[in-house]
Amino acid sequence: MSFLEIRHLSVTFGGLRAIEDLTFSVREGELLSLIGPNGAGKTTAFNAITGYLAFSSGEVVFQGKNLKGLKTNQVAALGLVRTFQKTSLFGGRTALQNVLIGLHMRARQTPLAIMLGLPYVGREERGLEIEAAKILAFVGLERRKAETAHALPYGEQRLLEVAIALAAKPKLLMLDEPVSGMNPSETASFMAKLAEIRALGVTVLLVEHDMKMVMGVSDRVVCLSQGRIIAEGSPAQIQRHPEVIKAYLGEKYARAHG
Repeated sequence: MSFLEIRHLSVTFGGLRAIEDLTFSVREGELLSLIGPNGAGKTTAFNAITGYLAFSSGEVVFQGKNLKGLKTNQVAALGLVRTFQKTSLFGGRTALQNVLIGLHMRARQTPLAIMLGLPYVGREERGLEIEAAKILAFVGLERRKAETAHALPYGEQRLLEVAIALAAKPKLLMLDEPVSGMNPSETASFMAKLAEIRALGVTVLLVEHDMKMVMGVSDRVVCLSQGRIIAEGSPAQIQRHPEVIKAYLGEKYARAHG
């Protein structure tokens, strides 16, 4: 059984079909990338998979469970966690507080317990702060834990969003253009960090326009164009695929990487 299965998924906005008959699967432990030109339907697919957008037809099945009709928090609680194309942070909170918000998804605390000041609440909070600091250290932001999110450089804001996602203990991590706004050095560092994330046993579904990164980290690549899959295969196969070259990569890229 596939870890995540997308079966004949279609999404329609009014009379416009943004995704049509989308079918692919993600295997446990792999890194699969979705690529394609702007407007191809990549982020729409992410939104439909994670419950942010209702789909017109089809199925999304994660570890054998059909996700249709589930709310976003219910999907995340199953271990399917995502980041966003545009950074989504609590800008006025510190980096540590942002990660703590992600960790509280797993906390046992209840509003009543907090109001009553029960002893376990304080113990759990201290434990969560230690864990949040470790997650920040893992992504390389340990020195930034006391800085507010909006004060961080954009590349570090992207890393903080990944840290928040990791705090939710994902089984499958969905990254929507994580290196957008990063310079080449930051991108190379993030590629290395992806390998470490995978070593933790996390499966990754990636949307990204940086083809050097995609081809360097992916086990398989799915290319979309106008809401449909036009090719699927290894990075080497995708780089040579005539339809992918025509619709997205271009002849110049093909000649440089042929």
